[in-house]
Amino acid sequence: MKTMTALTAALLCTALYAPAAANAQAKPALKKEAAANVDAHAKLVQEMVDSIFSYAEPGFQEYKTSAYVTGILEKNGFKVTRGVAGIPTAWTATWGDGGPLIALGSDIDCLLGLSQYPGSPTLKPMVAGAPGHGEGHNSGMPLIVAAAIAAKDVMQKNGIKGRLMIWPGVAEELLATKAFYVRDGLFKDVDASIFTHVGNGFGTGYGEMGNNGMVSVEYSFHGKTSHAAGAPWAGRSALDGVEVMDMAWNMRREHLPLTQRSHYVITNGGGQPNVVPGEAAVWYYFREQTFDSIRKLYETGNTISEAAAMATGTTVTRKLLGYAAPNFGNKPLAEAAQLNIKAVGMPQWSADDQAFAKAIQVANGLKIEPLGTTVEPISTPETRGKSNGGGSDDIGDIMWAVPTITIRFPSNVPSTIGHNVTAAIAMATPIAHKGAVAGAKAVAMTVLDMMTTPALIAKAKDYFDNVQHKDQKYDPVLTAEDKPAIHLNEQLMAQMRPQMEKFYYDPTKYGSYLEQLGIAYPATAPAPTAK
Repeated sequence: MKTMTALTAALLCTALYAPAAANAQAKPALKKEAAANVDAHAKLVQEMVDSIFSYAEPGFQEYKTSAYVTGILEKNGFKVTRGVAGIPTAWTATWGDGGPLIALGSDIDCLLGLSQYPGSPTLKPMVAGAPGHGEGHNSGMPLIVAAAIAAKDVMQKNGIKGRLMIWPGVAEELLATKAFYVRDGLFKDVDASIFTHVGNGFGTGYGEMGNNGMVSVEYSFHGKTSHAAGAPWAGRSALDGVEVMDMAWNMRREHLPLTQRSHYVITNGGGQPNVVPGEAAVWYYFREQTFDSIRKLYETGNTISEAAAMATGTTVTRKLLGYAAPNFGNKPLAEAAQLNIKAVGMPQWSADDQAFAKAIQVANGLKIEPLGTTVEPISTPETRGKSNGGGSDDIGDIMWAVPTITIRFPSNVPSTIGHNVTAAIAMATPIAHKGAVAGAKAVAMTVLDMMTTPALIAKAKDYFDNVQHKDQKYDPVLTAEDKPAIHLNEQLMAQMRPQMEKFYYDPTKYGSYLEQLGIAYPATAPAPTAK
């Protein structure tokens, strides 16, 4: 008799010793088949992770990334609908008929100014001032594609009815699209949803996730130009309106709940000092924990903007640029996914992987912590404790539309800083590749659970209806008149893309992006001069 693989043994143990979840699981043989399918597509995962890293497209400009991913999905039998919700880089890819409809998604955008050579522990931009994947979003969609292909193939082979819908998180760093997806009905027929996000651990959770919802809004003040020295009395400074608003908001902070987070940047401060600015603008993020408190914080900002306009003899208009609902994970789905995460386990890190992780930490003055070897316990409201506020993720809007969980997968290095170049260093290396493969197995296995055990979907919907919606209802400030801010980052990419194109990964010529760049792994020296 052949020795069982570790995954097969884990799956059998899960089925034998977890009776409470046994009626919500697919057969171990199906899951073993799905995991093997993901392993067979590990090379595709590596190519996708490296390619999307090299494209480095920020919010609403993910044209190359979306064309690349949808092309792969179409080759694998998915039907692609492009430009959904009025967003050129958004799409859905569907497959199947009959049975449950399961949505699978992950973000694809990157961050401004975080260009970085992958595989180099020291900081060096590939293109100075260009965007980069300093959050690791380049790894999530490859995971989802591999998981979808594996689930589809297993379902076809075994005659399992069901449907899949793949979708991308466009402009997540701007929190600017998922509320529009929900408003425009992309999820109206979906039974359940799995979302993934990069991390350095492997796990999931449920309940109120402790982060804040958010409104993104730009206030534009309109005044009257004049000679700033010769006739300042004839002008009305729009910049004065911005500055009065900012000053008033900062004074108001003292009297706001501790859970709120708010911050702003002046996006237009006028032209030159000797012309009274006729136009000026400021962009705010207002974050709070509940739908009611988010709305109240937003209304406070609106009131202060109007008062600032009155005080300066200007007028003000506002444009909603994005919205994110508070996150709320589905308990039955999370518990099912956690069993699969345990069965898959953490990637087998090599000595080179551990050496490279330490090199990043040492070179950047970060806490020394090895790559993890055990999966995280499931995150619950009790284990998380009371939250005093924090960041936002617009997956929350989908969480309030259909039963949804987020699975975090281990494609990055402990101690690196989110939204920072240190988080980009490992994102086109074997660490990122292995983490995405592990995550794809857990997602594919959880999809099979949902497709083959109707009780899981029923429990997920019951929790969604009777627990999640017991005390709160989805109440976004988004209106029918608001439109996606697809203009954002357009000018930047028109300037940067020609410089970035020479760094696009070519998998037909190179086995990895590091090979193309001439970077040895694990590197401990500075990155090479651009070729």
